[in-house]
Amino acid sequence: MSDPRPIGVFDSGVGGLTVLREIIRRLPNESTIYLGDNARAPYGVRPDDQVLAFSTQSLDALVERDVKALVVACNTSTAVGIAAFRRRYDLPVLGVIRPGASAAALATRNRRVGVIATPATIRSHAYFNAIKDENPAVEVYEHATPDLVPMVEAGELSGPTAEATVAASLAALLGERDADGESIFPRPPGATIDTLLLGCTHYPLLSPLIAAIVGERVAIVDSATATASALAELLGVNGLETGDTDGAIHRQLTTGDADRFGKLAGRLFGTDFPDVESVELGVLAG
Repeated sequence: MSDPRPIGVFDSGVGGLTVLREIIRRLPNESTIYLGDNARAPYGVRPDDQVLAFSTQSLDALVERDVKALVVACNTSTAVGIAAFRRRYDLPVLGVIRPGASAAALATRNRRVGVIATPATIRSHAYFNAIKDENPAVEVYEHATPDLVPMVEAGELSGPTAEATVAASLAALLGERDADGESIFPRPPGATIDTLLLGCTHYPLLSPLIAAIVGERVAIVDSATATASALAELLGVNGLETGDTDGAIHRQLTTGDADRFGKLAGRLFGTDFPDVESVELGVLAG
């Protein structure tokens, strides 16, 4: 028995394409529909009730297109609403936080993990709790980096301005001191993180800059690969794998400008996602 219906993938913007790319690599026979709510991005600086409302509207649009599973490829949406989404939809719903947290807990050697994410994700402490669930002995240092998502959405992934923005965003985790000379994240003398979890799907697009700043001794973990593996297991457990090997179909939808989305996706991923459609989700309040 097989299920040829597509997998629905949702993100607040273009960042979730990093997850989609890994899903396509891991599950080449599966069709997908990606929806980016670019018209209302970024989500990470919005209040929780607004994130939940916008996310639900976007996920409803995917469900209406008869998807067989939902991947919430937005860390902010996952942090705020994953439990609500699972109650609302009668199909498997996978978020990106648990797979990423598991990967980070396994990667750390000195049991000190830094997490960078949007303010809403950090406010939820979703990664802190998920990593602690995996290994209570791991020290988790969370830090909001609100300047990175708008920069990625604007397609600014390199150059002096991008380098300076990433460096400033990471400074607190890498040893910046406050006015009294105290570490913003108190740690034992000489202790540093050895693992950095990118708690937003936009951030892997800045990996070269991040890697250059944190250095070779810090492992960089993102949730895309782990999420794709978790999705494969989820489909298998629920008997939802496709039996069609004649060619998967991939559609990309955006609530924003399709040409702009397509150009940015092309810059980020080459010819992987050539066609983008505009969709309307009712009143785009906010």
